[in-house]
Amino acid sequence: MQHRRSLFCHTAVGFIVIALSAAAKADLPAMRLDRIVPLGATAGTTVDVQISAAEADDAKQLTFDHPGIKSEWLEKGKFKVTIAADVPAGTYDVRLLGPYGVSNPRLFAVSHGLTDVVEKEPNDVPAAAQVLAINSAVAGASDGNGRDLYRFAARQGQRLTIDCQSTKLDVAGDACLSVVAADGAVLAGSGDYHGRDPLIDFVAPADGEFLIEMHDLSYRGGFPYRLIVTDRPDVENVFPRAVEPGKPVELIALGRNFGTAGKPSTWKIDECSLDEFRFSITPPGPTEALGSYRFIDHPSDHSVLPTAATCTLAGFQLRVPIGGGANPPVTLMYADGPVTLEREPNDAREQPQPVTLQLTLSGRFDVPRDGDWFEFTPAEQGRYGIQVYSERIAGQADPYVVVVDEKGNRLTEIDDFGHRVNAFDGHLRDPVGAVDLQAGAKYRLLVQDRYGRGGARYQYVLTVHRARPDFYVAAIAATNPAPSGMNIWRGGATWFDLIVHREDGFDQPITIAATGLPPGMHAAEVKIPNDIRGSLVLWADADAPAWNGSIRLTATGQHGDATLRHEVRPYTRVWNDGGVPTSRPMRELAVAIVEKAPYSLQAMPDNPTVEMNGKLQFKIKAERLWPECQAAIKVIGLGLPGGFQFSEREIASGQNEGVFELQVGNMRPGEYTLTLLGQCQVPIKKNADAQAVNTLVAIPCRQITVKVVEKPK
Repeated sequence: MQHRRSLFCHTAVGFIVIALSAAAKADLPAMRLDRIVPLGATAGTTVDVQISAAEADDAKQLTFDHPGIKSEWLEKGKFKVTIAADVPAGTYDVRLLGPYGVSNPRLFAVSHGLTDVVEKEPNDVPAAAQVLAINSAVAGASDGNGRDLYRFAARQGQRLTIDCQSTKLDVAGDACLSVVAADGAVLAGSGDYHGRDPLIDFVAPADGEFLIEMHDLSYRGGFPYRLIVTDRPDVENVFPRAVEPGKPVELIALGRNFGTAGKPSTWKIDECSLDEFRFSITPPGPTEALGSYRFIDHPSDHSVLPTAATCTLAGFQLRVPIGGGANPPVTLMYADGPVTLEREPNDAREQPQPVTLQLTLSGRFDVPRDGDWFEFTPAEQGRYGIQVYSERIAGQADPYVVVVDEKGNRLTEIDDFGHRVNAFDGHLRDPVGAVDLQAGAKYRLLVQDRYGRGGARYQYVLTVHRARPDFYVAAIAATNPAPSGMNIWRGGATWFDLIVHREDGFDQPITIAATGLPPGMHAAEVKIPNDIRGSLVLWADADAPAWNGSIRLTATGQHGDATLRHEVRPYTRVWNDGGVPTSRPMRELAVAIVEKAPYSLQAMPDNPTVEMNGKLQFKIKAERLWPECQAAIKVIGLGLPGGFQFSEREIASGQNEGVFELQVGNMRPGEYTLTLLGQCQVPIKKNADAQAVNTLVAIPCRQITVKVVEKPK
């Protein structure tokens, strides 16, 4: 039987919280897509979907990030969605479009070879259990203080996977599953298997009928789910999990129902034997691999809550070529050299596995309390970066690393890392750190799960290499506290939070540039000399045409003679959980240009020079685009880099400019892009018949790039 694992195992400690600003996002009307039902459908079918959304009365279009999925408005909150037969199985972002622009995304799953079924109530007692055929996908919703029951028939020895997808598809539920025999005996149960979502690997003990019982952990009602009951191949993972770009490699897949294509494996999960299947692939080449992560299913279930864990992963998702390719995809990471495989026995310090640096090693915690020891002798003295990838590759473990010298003296212990910044949660349980090593000396390194877990699911990739300074940059809508789309009101502006993960001591300037902007939309290059955060402001001309689409951000830095260029990865807030933001990746940065903004701000000059420990005075010009927008506009700093102090002042009521002052400390010379935020009380009517309500509207100023120089000697 499968059991719910303690949520404590998924609790992150020691994280970094960085607040860019206490300011909220602009309070102009903005759509928020809260829910879409059903959560998915089969390719080649048409389905009616219901949405739940805020500020969406006149919204009549759903858009998907695949051109083969189309929508047709039926009535308020209801759409007909058609999925072309050639749309690949996977998850897709769906957004709502309306007068207020584009909403935040929600996930919609597309499957192949399943029969879609709608839950029929009442189904909360065995006599009323809804009958299901194998290879069905149920669109259901949890009952408050109740349960949903489904009845299916199976033959003795028939193996089924019962997969309840909810958190994976942007729903804040916490589903529990069990399989019950005709006499009421509980045969199997599951809670957190893929993140919060349960999965049961069930082998029928005899011919007959069985019940599936589904309920929310806290018996909360109204949470949609997609319940899949299938006897098709189900892939658990593959080994190794690291591959070299462009080089053929043989992989071993573990899973269920592989049939004659596979063979029995010695691996088990919860006493259920697994199958294995060997196959070869040639990963994408180095040019395609650099700095990217391409996914089929959004990686929203790598942890108990959706996270931005993959923001520092270079890799891709792969479907194992078995059973028609409808099995769950697995994540592989790119290695920058040959991949070493972990081998047992290596679970004692006195019996380590010899390895050679530079090292990329694919390993597994084979059994509970397994600890993997490795021994190496650096050829060069210096600082070495150490990382373990597990949460990032859905490896299930919470590893930590200990490095000791030849006498057993502990040099360092490395554990969790990552940034939490406003709506962005990039903190994860993978160790990232560095240690100074001597040439010719022997060292031993231990990798172990923090909670002593082990088995077929608990995989990791260990890298040890000379410090290779690099960076990853993520962008997320500056939402506080609810999810939001990115919309620019004509003449106004909006902004993204930028989160920078610097690796192996990379401390050089990074430049962020936007491409693919439509006519009338603009963005200045953003300069981030040595910080881990920043902002990128988009603004639109007052006469910019209405538009919706996607844009691209690119980050560039220099390390020695090498130019490092990476895509800026887009993320979205999903929801809050006990005050902790949940976030996940998107395939694209969707933006829209909508109605006229109440005001705009522009600094003059926008590229000034100032000496270290000096002061800079400049003007900010306000253009009041609404006649009724006459209140004072307060201007504050938005996440300014350390060393800058901005004197918060106002552009007086009815005035169109003000003089402001910036103090610069004893800081590193270079170019710094600063973001200033206006806040103004604006009377807003939601419709022509409504009474105007004074609303604090926050709109950023077009960005200033300040060049800090040394004082003349």
